[in-house]
Amino acid sequence: MIEFTMPALGADMDEGKLDEWLVKPGDAVTRGQIVAVVETTKAAVEVECWQEGTVVELLVPVGTTVQVGAPLARLAEPGEAAEPVPVAEPVAAVAEVPPVVEVPPVAQVRPVVAPAPVASPPVPPVVTAPEHHRRWVSPAARRLAQSMGVDVEAVTGTGPQGAVTLNDVEHAAAHTRTTQAPAPAATTAPAAQALSPKELAAKRGAEMRRSIAAAMSRSKREIPHYYLAHEIVLDKALGWLAERNAERSITERVLPAVLQIKAVALAAQRFGEFNGFWRNDSFEPAAAVHVGVAISLRGGGLVAPAIHDVPDKKLDELMANLTDLVARARAFSLRSSEMSDPTITVTNLGDQGVDSVFGVIYPQQVAMVGFGKPAQRVCAADGAIRIATTVQASLAADHRASDGHRGALFLAAVDEVLQQPDLLEK
Repeated sequence: MIEFTMPALGADMDEGKLDEWLVKPGDAVTRGQIVAVVETTKAAVEVECWQEGTVVELLVPVGTTVQVGAPLARLAEPGEAAEPVPVAEPVAAVAEVPPVVEVPPVAQVRPVVAPAPVASPPVPPVVTAPEHHRRWVSPAARRLAQSMGVDVEAVTGTGPQGAVTLNDVEHAAAHTRTTQAPAPAATTAPAAQALSPKELAAKRGAEMRRSIAAAMSRSKREIPHYYLAHEIVLDKALGWLAERNAERSITERVLPAVLQIKAVALAAQRFGEFNGFWRNDSFEPAAAVHVGVAISLRGGGLVAPAIHDVPDKKLDELMANLTDLVARARAFSLRSSEMSDPTITVTNLGDQGVDSVFGVIYPQQVAMVGFGKPAQRVCAADGAIRIATTVQASLAADHRASDGHRGALFLAAVDEVLQQPDLLEK
């Protein structure tokens, strides 16, 4: 028997609320299948199951807040006989109790009343639990819909990938009030007690800031950081990228940030002490390079989900992955594997107008790479002084896993790759 537990969806997560089950007892699950949706302070995350088997029992009801590592469900392994679902027997037994009663008047009434409560509960799980084609609803939008009496499943989503946003819920509520005369009296009362969209956003932002502060405090308390910086000339990389993009439509063009992500991944593949985790007082190198990308959210805060197997991907694929990741992060619709397994993180604040950024490492990772704003600067190159487009690359690393000498070689490797942009296409 296998226990499926609440995964850790980032260093700043201690607990999560189960929003939705996508399986039911008796369902067969495969590796990587999405089986539940969990709400954290940062996103509603699709949780994948990485064991094969048959669902025996769902241990946690929807709406329950669960600590990381707590059991969520029990699975029977392939070939193992699934145990009977505990709730099935009592339900059947309750249904058979009324006919035992000997009093005729009660016996005539109970067969009519008793089936109603017994027959109605099984209907929702059968219809909704297996549904895999649901639309994304941000947690804040779901709470607002509940408070305003709006059926969120009937709301048309206008967010990324059809996600239902706060504005969508408000428009649906306004439409309901104008089309149904009696509705305002019934729905306005609970709505008056609820938080406004602005207040909900502020509350969520405060919760996220507390989570981020807790994770970063832990990082600075436990990880002996050291920092290095290196100026990288980008003329070759940007010139090569401009020629490449000129042959493509606007939607197919690659951003310079993708070159940086690929360069960091190739350097991390070469210098493995920057790609992995510090666990149980020792460094655990990662088998693959999954680059976490720091993404700022429109309501404030940030997340750093992973793009998997970056060294093995072409630039076009990485650009598509990055675009999709940003859209889903801002729609609060990420997957558990994207949140739980980045092996090194890249942050790029160049569009914010800063020259350099020195990040704080996400526990249990051991390194973070930052890129500032590319700008024209005076520099010495090829024996002459000239103006070139450069960027300040920085490294925050864990002194328990590496030292400054290796960190310098790592940043030099990032520079080396960006001077040979053809290597990025391989």
